[in-house]
Amino acid sequence: MLLWVSLLVLAPVNFVSGQFATEPKSVISLHPPWTTVFQGEKVTLTCKAFPFDAPEKIKWYHWYLQGKMQPEISGNTHEVYESGDYKCQAQNSLLSNRVELLFSSANLILQAPSDVFENESVLLRCRAKVNTVVNSMRLSKNGKHLEVLEKTNEFHIHQASLKDNGDYHCTGVKEDGHLVSSNQVKITVQELFPSPVLRASSTQPTEGDTVTLTCETRLSPQRSDVQLQFYFFSDSWSQRSDWRNSPEFQIHTIRSKESGSYWCQAQSVTPPVQKYSQRIQIQVKKAVPDIRIYSNSQLVFEGQELVLICSVNGVSGPITISWYRKHNKLRAETKPHTSRKTELKIPVVQKSDAGEYYCVAKDGRSSFHSDPVTISVQVPVSQPVLTLSPPGTRTVVGDEVSLQCEVPTGSLPISYQFFHGGVLLKRIEGTLWRTAPYRFSLTAEHSGNYYCTADNGLGPQSSEAVRLSVTVPVSQPVLTLSPPGTRTVVGDEVSLQCEVPTGSLPISYQFFRGGVLLKRIEGTLWRTAPYRFSLTAEHSGNYYCTADNGLGPQSSEAVRLSVTVPVSQPVLTLSPPGTRTVVGDEVSLQCKAQRGSLPISYQFYREGVLLTKIEGTLQRTASYSFSLTAERSGNYYCTADNGLGPQSSEAVRLSVIVPVSRPVLTLRAPRAQAVVGDVVELHCEARRGSPPILYRFYREDAALGSSSSPFGAGASFNFLLTVEHSGNYFCEASNVQGTQRSDTVSLSVRVPVSRPVLTLRAPRAPAVVGDMVELHCETRRGSPPILYRFYHEDVALGSSSSPSEGGVSFSLPLTTEHSGNYSCEAANDLGAQRSEVVPLNVIVPVSRPVLTFRAPRAQAVVGDMVELHCEAQRGSPPILYQFYHENVTLGNNMSHSGQGVSLKLSLTTNHSGTYSCAADNGLGPQCSEAVTLFITGLTGGRSSPVATGVTGGLLGIMVLAAVALLFYWWLPRKAGGKPTSDSSSNPSALDPQEPTYHNVPSWIELQPVYSNVNPNGGDVVYSEVRTVKGEDKQAAASTAELIKNTDSCVIYSQVKGASTAAPKPQLSASSTPHR
Repeated sequence: MLLWVSLLVLAPVNFVSGQFATEPKSVISLHPPWTTVFQGEKVTLTCKAFPFDAPEKIKWYHWYLQGKMQPEISGNTHEVYESGDYKCQAQNSLLSNRVELLFSSANLILQAPSDVFENESVLLRCRAKVNTVVNSMRLSKNGKHLEVLEKTNEFHIHQASLKDNGDYHCTGVKEDGHLVSSNQVKITVQELFPSPVLRASSTQPTEGDTVTLTCETRLSPQRSDVQLQFYFFSDSWSQRSDWRNSPEFQIHTIRSKESGSYWCQAQSVTPPVQKYSQRIQIQVKKAVPDIRIYSNSQLVFEGQELVLICSVNGVSGPITISWYRKHNKLRAETKPHTSRKTELKIPVVQKSDAGEYYCVAKDGRSSFHSDPVTISVQVPVSQPVLTLSPPGTRTVVGDEVSLQCEVPTGSLPISYQFFHGGVLLKRIEGTLWRTAPYRFSLTAEHSGNYYCTADNGLGPQSSEAVRLSVTVPVSQPVLTLSPPGTRTVVGDEVSLQCEVPTGSLPISYQFFRGGVLLKRIEGTLWRTAPYRFSLTAEHSGNYYCTADNGLGPQSSEAVRLSVTVPVSQPVLTLSPPGTRTVVGDEVSLQCKAQRGSLPISYQFYREGVLLTKIEGTLQRTASYSFSLTAERSGNYYCTADNGLGPQSSEAVRLSVIVPVSRPVLTLRAPRAQAVVGDVVELHCEARRGSPPILYRFYREDAALGSSSSPFGAGASFNFLLTVEHSGNYFCEASNVQGTQRSDTVSLSVRVPVSRPVLTLRAPRAPAVVGDMVELHCETRRGSPPILYRFYHEDVALGSSSSPSEGGVSFSLPLTTEHSGNYSCEAANDLGAQRSEVVPLNVIVPVSRPVLTFRAPRAQAVVGDMVELHCEAQRGSPPILYQFYHENVTLGNNMSHSGQGVSLKLSLTTNHSGTYSCAADNGLGPQCSEAVTLFITGLTGGRSSPVATGVTGGLLGIMVLAAVALLFYWWLPRKAGGKPTSDSSSNPSALDPQEPTYHNVPSWIELQPVYSNVNPNGGDVVYSEVRTVKGEDKQAAASTAELIKNTDSCVIYSQVKGASTAAPKPQLSASSTPHR
């Protein structure tokens, strides 16, 4: 029957050998277990440490949110209210896996546990927000409908497996009909534990050995509380092992028939997960008899205990063991032994116990002999004795010395060791003699205590110590200066130390300076001697020391001691003397210290900036030369330093005079083009030059002003622009080194145009059609070019540009349309001005007038009223018409409308003859063709008085008409207006049946007025001559000589008109007067 021996151990899985060794990791658990909750709810996180059954041993916990530690949380629980990635770490554990929490504000959420493992039952919950009703909830997986949640909002996954991996979410419909969707949850089913691995303590055991099988696996940290059970299988067994909580199974005294395949099974109860290991092969080897003797020591000393052990392997069943010393049986063991080992003890060994020992094992059928073991019984060594040869404890370096270690008693071989001050010098093995020598040449290091040890296996024995004093001649001493360094300062405390690296004490030291003994010191305890003193200037020199321990003095190397004197304040001098120099001069700065030990380091500065450094090794002065530039002005000083700190000189001011460079003149105006009235700034500045600089401003070599700049900046000059400021400007800059003139800058002052004046230039006083009239427009002021434009009643006639001063002209031949108002405009780039309006009246010369007779009948007779009508077809009014009878002026009349005028005559016999008229508007009279008038019905008695009266009246009318014409011509010109024509003189206004009486204007009262009455279609022309008494005294005075009779009188003359059929009218006087 198969014997089963097992060790049952119930322990947490993480501690049993069946778990793979991993670093412990902290674990977070959730309460409630959901990773998604609504905002305002709480989730409690608990951090579990390793081991999980000893939380009281954990002293600290760390919590992390979004990778940042939360120092205010220190316990193993953490209440959270916000979304994020949470981790924890407990003492002695690694950081946990992250747990992602979502605090949602949605109307619908899907809740699921953070971790899902195989074969577990998983609960998913679709949950609506408080006060929110969601109907028709559905659960979907990977975008496909999974189940409708009608009566519950939960969904169970039983025995989760890899097929349940995927993305889950739920949807629903709110009361208002809106579709709502939850968050998405990713479910990943994890392995609870991996397939186990079976391991054997030996896969090739020997019959009778014990074999341990171990079923190794590892639970997930999140499910560390799950209990595992194990089965063990073998194809050589008739049945499997019992369930056990331990992953180990032991096979005691394994047999060869138990060779074969072995495997194991690991199983969890809740949830039920079973997994098998791979098979392994165990091959059991048959036993081979092996008998050996072991001794606690093969070298045994008298009085000690001897233990011999006989080990038997490869012999099965009960055995008996016997012990033998060569040729002698010591003891017979007939008692069976189940143990494979037995001992032979000799409590107190005697010298006679030495010899060869072996054992014999018998199993009832055979005897098995071990190999013999030789036991030697030794005598312990006695205390050794150390002797020195040659005798004496004081020797000299280089002598040959022998140390001899001897043991009076003790078994060979003996191991000897020689020591100097506890340091091993030599090891010698003595196999023939109980003595050992050690020879060596002495050095300084060989002084000290010597001893030896002897050992033949029981333990070393030590001799008494022997003192060896090696006298060492002094080596060359070393003289050192303290404080270190060869440069010291007056008043310092200096220590000279003479030290001998090697040499036996006592030593005599002597200190020297320049061969003069300063001090003698005896050194009995140390190889060094000090000598202290305070420094003066005389202590500079070479120092050395000697050391002597009776074998002759040794001298040190000489040490140079330089007593340094601090430098005094240096003095900086300038060469050549003077603080004002010119660019290009060569200047030398000399820095001198009155006192101070050499070498001295000199530094030259300008305004705190280092210029150069000079080392003075032979004298206490240093020079620095340079050529001057503009930048060299400033304060200079120097420092001197011989290692005890720098000393600064007083500052020396150096002013470098820089000639002024050619200045630059800049014109600054408020606009691109300078205009009269602008304020212009002239700025003159020299880029280089030592101040003060005097600036002068010029225009066309005439000085405008000057200004001094004390700081080297430019200067400005402002003035108000006038027309005269145009021209070339320049400036001068001068200092003590000379004067420079700038380039010339031109300034053109632009003048806005003034109001132009329009002048009309005609060949005669009144402008006449056909004349060439020149319109001249000119402005008194204005910068050219000036554009002139000419206008007639605001209509542009033309334009012309004047590149220089003086106006421009515009010519045009006059027509009747050119009468009107004229103006001109002048413009430059600064604006335009319009002239005043100038009127132009174009005069048209009168054409040749036409004289016509208008009588009441065809044959004029005496007494008829005849109208003479004179009219020019062209001509500018006013037109003066004059009527002639036989080249004698009958009268005149002014037409202000440009129409013709009429003269009415009451015919007498004297009116027969040739008539003509003339029209004149100031441009020269034009005469009509002559017309002959014949009058019938003449009487002798009346003809003469009538003729005389008519003749006299006509003469008066001619004089008055001339005066009136001149006055009428002058009056419209003075008034500036156009004369108005007299409508009463228009023959068209006459009544065709009745005589028309023409009222004479008041300005020609007291003048004879001739009114022609010419009834249309009538045969008789009446002429009425009337003298009117007026009130105008001036007019009366001017015509006093012409009017003789002031009484009003009317003379009627009736003339019968000529027949219209005749080529020339034939007029005859009528006998009956008609009024």
